[in-house]
Amino acid sequence: MQSELFAQSNLEVEGQSRFALQNSQLLRVAFGDDVLAVKGAMVAYQGQIQFHHEKSGSMGKLLKKVLTSEDMPLMRVSGQGEVFFANEAGYVYLLELAGDGISVNGRNLLAFDASLQWDINRVKGAGMMAGGLFNTTVTGTGTVALCTVGHPVVLDCSQQQTFVDVQAAVAWSANLVPQVVSSLNMKSMLRGGSGEAFQYSFHGPGFVVVQPHEWVPPTQQSGGGKGGSLGDLFNG
Repeated sequence: MQSELFAQSNLEVEGQSRFALQNSQLLRVAFGDDVLAVKGAMVAYQGQIQFHHEKSGSMGKLLKKVLTSEDMPLMRVSGQGEVFFANEAGYVYLLELAGDGISVNGRNLLAFDASLQWDINRVKGAGMMAGGLFNTTVTGTGTVALCTVGHPVVLDCSQQQTFVDVQAAVAWSANLVPQVVSSLNMKSMLRGGSGEAFQYSFHGPGFVVVQPHEWVPPTQQSGGGKGGSLGDLFNG
């Protein structure tokens, strides 16, 4: 059988790297050590691989998952073989942490070494008007895989104040402490607003990753609230 489908660029990547890009939209992880990945991100695997629900690990972290929109359903992947991860054909990027950390929008997180520490943190200054903004902070030594909608831009925040739409921010240096600012004024509110109500404000040594896409917050179903997360109270 002959086809351009069998071009070398479409064949499985061979190499020594544990985390590797099969292509710009597909992550390949070779097992040994366990990996934590967002549930539903696995698209294929080879070998003897097991997938298990990852518990929160502490009551404090569990409550954060239940009470915030940063409900990141994780699975622990273990075994021997290779697993391929993707998220709606988004672009995958690998970050190597060396004792430092990164704050990630949970919707942009794909997978990371299970040896890394993670927690859900409230963004400073994100009050009720901003809907209560939370991010997932990953720290330690290991690899983190992010997934963006479209090709991102990385902005240096050390030289001048940087403002980013809260729904377009992918991740930022964990040492940065953003403020949430509002561009709303009374005249704008009365006229229906500008559509750009809240932004993160960054200033300091570090970077912020911005994607050319704004997440649309899910519409709360009548009577639904956060009930969908109550299962985590029993699963951890």
